[in-house]
Amino acid sequence: MKRKYLYFILLLIIGSTSCNDFLDRYPLDAIGEVSYFTTPSDLRTYMNSFYSTTYFAKYPNHGGDFNSDNQVGTNVDTRLQGTRVVATSGSIGFGWIRRVNYFFDQYKRVEENYELKDYQQYLGEAYFFRALSYYTMLQQYGDIQWIAHALNTDSPELYNPRDSRDIVATNIILALDSAAMYLITDKTKGQGRVNKWMALLIQSRIALYEGTWQKYHAETPFGVQGANPNKYLQKAADAALELIESGPYDIYTTGDPLNDYYDLFALQDYSNNPEIMFWREYNNELSRGDTNFTNDRNHRMEFPNNNSITKQLADSYLCHDGLPISVSPLFEGHESLKDEMKNRDPRFFQNIATHDRIWRIQKDGTIEYWKQVYDNLNTNAAHNSPGGYINIKGYNPDMNYHVQQYEESPGIIYRYAEALLNFAEAKAELGTIIQQDLDISINKLRRRVGMPDLKVDNIVTDPDWDFPILSPLINEIRRERRVELACEGYRWDDIARWAAADELIVGKRPKGFKTSQLVTNPFPVDENGFLDPFRNAIPNGYGFILGRDYLNSIPISELVLNSNLTQNPGWEGID
Repeated sequence: MKRKYLYFILLLIIGSTSCNDFLDRYPLDAIGEVSYFTTPSDLRTYMNSFYSTTYFAKYPNHGGDFNSDNQVGTNVDTRLQGTRVVATSGSIGFGWIRRVNYFFDQYKRVEENYELKDYQQYLGEAYFFRALSYYTMLQQYGDIQWIAHALNTDSPELYNPRDSRDIVATNIILALDSAAMYLITDKTKGQGRVNKWMALLIQSRIALYEGTWQKYHAETPFGVQGANPNKYLQKAADAALELIESGPYDIYTTGDPLNDYYDLFALQDYSNNPEIMFWREYNNELSRGDTNFTNDRNHRMEFPNNNSITKQLADSYLCHDGLPISVSPLFEGHESLKDEMKNRDPRFFQNIATHDRIWRIQKDGTIEYWKQVYDNLNTNAAHNSPGGYINIKGYNPDMNYHVQQYEESPGIIYRYAEALLNFAEAKAELGTIIQQDLDISINKLRRRVGMPDLKVDNIVTDPDWDFPILSPLINEIRRERRVELACEGYRWDDIARWAAADELIVGKRPKGFKTSQLVTNPFPVDENGFLDPFRNAIPNGYGFILGRDYLNSIPISELVLNSNLTQNPGWEGID
């Protein structure tokens, strides 16, 4: 009881410091020589606090790509529009860094009475969460201070200038090397503690991010001095390949290409799923009605509620012959959603609701179809869909699983498919990809849905490629990533690391399907008859500022506290 009390006081003190201090400064030595961090159980209890929504957020109800060109909601995204202002105050994220650094400063007390094998899992977790914390800041702010121990109010490091993002990224990769070395190799049931394979997945993600950032932001305000993108791209490929060749995971499939992809996201339990590496279980028994333990995604996704997928994403899906809609003889046009879905990559109608897909299975067995929703689309708030296309990824039609406030739909956090996509892209960017690489990665995803294999030396030109100056293979790998990970929250990160806002965002608006298939429509329409929900709000398209909006501003309060800090590109002199 005394030990639990001491842990509570320790976390209370650490967690209660000001969020406005530029390194969230607190004299951690003020905690005193408490009798803590002396047993593996202490380390485990301390690391439990990192398993929170900060790192493992809920799977979004209607999707996580509203800050990109994949989805559109009610409001214009301020980053995409270029209307953000300089933050005047706020923390940039060092609170969690302080917490994990305190662990590193204290954990060696355990060595007096225990061997490494007794506590190495928790040491690995500390490296894992240090990497995640710094990665978040790297994405948001670029160059940041790398701090590896807990600071006091008089620590000179508080006034250090920013370290280069290359130093930070290198240290993140090294932290994940350590995490992979110490963490367990067991697959587990996927909702307990992180393991080695998750560290490798995240390492492949971060290394791919930094490698492509350094490559595509070269000679821009966000370029990295002494950039070495291939160092990171090779690490991304190596980490993903180790997971692919040695890890205990595989693609989920039952041999049903028309349903397996949809079903993966609609399952209610992932304990024995081969693809889901980490997931969050929600359980009313833990705290009935507490939103930390419940997830009413199915209830909220019964209707679009002003959320939708864009035409830009819908047009990305190939036809069933493996050809893009711009050249495939199988494409039947945009006149109706029924036409669009015909002969397409089956992920199209497993991600986008179609009229003939089951909408609800009532508790008495009555079956209703999405046609009922489409027949009333855009007639009221619940039925409003600015782009027309309704996202159904993660939706289960069984009404037994639809319970407002008390629903327990699980949330996917990490899935193996990402590792396959990371591997293929890294190899393609390195210029070393061969057919075998595609066969152990992207083609496994394609085969799940019955799509033709991607061939290194047989890619048909798409006149509508987003990146015509890049190789056909990179264009198709990026398409595959967009389709496979649609609405899962990866798209903005991809746009940012590819420096692709000029191709995908600037001067463009999200579009939807043709309004001729609607009974009524409150949204603007473009000159070709497609939904154009932001036509009035942004008549000139998104105003994303290329030399500024890839990163956030450093809050003014941080600059005042530390005169050695500098503002991010494009934010200087902006109020």
